[in-house]
Amino acid sequence: MDVANLASQLNAGIILPEGIVVITLLVVLVGDLIAGRASTRWTPYATMGGLSLAIVALVYQWDTATPLSFLGSFIGDDLSIVFRGIIALSAIATVPMSIRYVEQSGTSLAEFLVIMMTATLGGMFLSGANDLVTIFVALETLSISSYLLTGYMKRDPRSNEAALKYLLIGAASSAIFLYGMSLLYGLSGGKMQLLEIAESFVAADSDAPIGIIVALVFVIAGIAFKIAAVPFHQWTPDVYEGSPTPVVAFLSVGSKAAGFALAIRLLVAVFPVVSEQWHFVFTALAILSMVLGNVVALAQTSMKRLLAYSSIAQAGFLMIGLVIGTEAGYSSMIFYLLVYLFMNLGGFTCVILFSLRTGTDQISEYSGLYQKDPLLTLGLSICLLSLGGIPPLAGFFGKLYIFWAGWQAGAYGLVLVGLVTSVISIYYYIRVVKMMVVKEPQEMSDVVANYPEVRWDLPGLRPLQVSLVLAVVATSLAGILSNPLFTLANNSVSHTPLLRASIEQQQSPAAAPSVAALTSIDKAIAQR
Repeated sequence: MDVANLASQLNAGIILPEGIVVITLLVVLVGDLIAGRASTRWTPYATMGGLSLAIVALVYQWDTATPLSFLGSFIGDDLSIVFRGIIALSAIATVPMSIRYVEQSGTSLAEFLVIMMTATLGGMFLSGANDLVTIFVALETLSISSYLLTGYMKRDPRSNEAALKYLLIGAASSAIFLYGMSLLYGLSGGKMQLLEIAESFVAADSDAPIGIIVALVFVIAGIAFKIAAVPFHQWTPDVYEGSPTPVVAFLSVGSKAAGFALAIRLLVAVFPVVSEQWHFVFTALAILSMVLGNVVALAQTSMKRLLAYSSIAQAGFLMIGLVIGTEAGYSSMIFYLLVYLFMNLGGFTCVILFSLRTGTDQISEYSGLYQKDPLLTLGLSICLLSLGGIPPLAGFFGKLYIFWAGWQAGAYGLVLVGLVTSVISIYYYIRVVKMMVVKEPQEMSDVVANYPEVRWDLPGLRPLQVSLVLAVVATSLAGILSNPLFTLANNSVSHTPLLRASIEQQQSPAAAPSVAALTSIDKAIAQR
């Protein structure tokens, strides 16, 4: 094989965004080794600059003619570009809220940023992984970095406990997922790429062989752990409560987006033979997640645990789009992830600010906060109301789009459960808002009564203020001015051959998936 032919098959330019992140990571790492603590002045901005350049590179790769790279093990189609962009954006938003928090704990900021960029790399590669080895390596890169971030506050016993729980449950989940992938490898006759595995299953001309069903169960268990779906959610409340808050903010969006990207690509590509079975399982997971997440959140006394159960419930809403499998369903899921990025990270920014100033995250301690910190009260109120789906905020339009897509597809039960649980969620979100705003001065909590003077000139607080303002503005306007996000979500689905073929199959269920149909997807991807 000559060099030119090898270079064309590698098509390494597709991973240019990830290459930029790697270079940024090395610059921060080496800069910290050389400059020591003085590097704190520039490493956060270098990190945000590098991640922003990666997003610019993703924009230029939109609708690329040749999305396959590295002999088909990675695919840079529009679906992967959107998910990689969401993960990189969540990392960028996490950096400003980390500066003051990490420095105040006495640990190294540059090391934190390096580990976070490693997790970002894992999530970005996972979003475009197209064979079993790439999927597992990317998943473990994301997972191991997440364990390290969770236990980053080494002097905090709660952080150590959270990291240990996350590691043990995550290791068991990875083992289960790996066993499922080994079954796929064996049952397909040694195939590695996803569409080749699917072709071998369809060529076997069997309705639902038991081996594929067993592999599907193990794969779904691994995916459900990553997106924190009930009953694989046990790690979420404890990890959210014990981890450093910036880490929780990143995991709640970046890790969840990577999990859904994996779910779409793996389930749609590999399991067309058993699509009814995995749709049924994810319907049950969606209902359980929406009900348990929202009901248990009612009893929480800690803001971080409340947001943990809220995250579980949001995963249930997102799964509606995956279950219905229509163009509107996939688009609504991507759109909701885009707006969830702003409102959830904005909420965590407010929680970080409050904990930095008071040292607590108990909901009862927020009582009367409006009297002392109007900006923080306004920001947290808008983000929580958006998570609850109050119009005209971004969360309302996200849920409206998902529920409309579900209703159009005939998933009436899922939509009704979603509507009822959304009403339940509004109660616990508004309870926090009411506590901050409505309380009389004499009912102010002791923590708020002793609230320190609001100063933004302290080291690391100015970036946090900018991050809060941007998140609040985006949450407020992303709903009203949502057309560009709608267009982006719709185009990412309509320009992806894999999803187009799946949608056509969904529209004509009488026609069983064929080898020819799957081969046509390969050709469409290769020719683009």
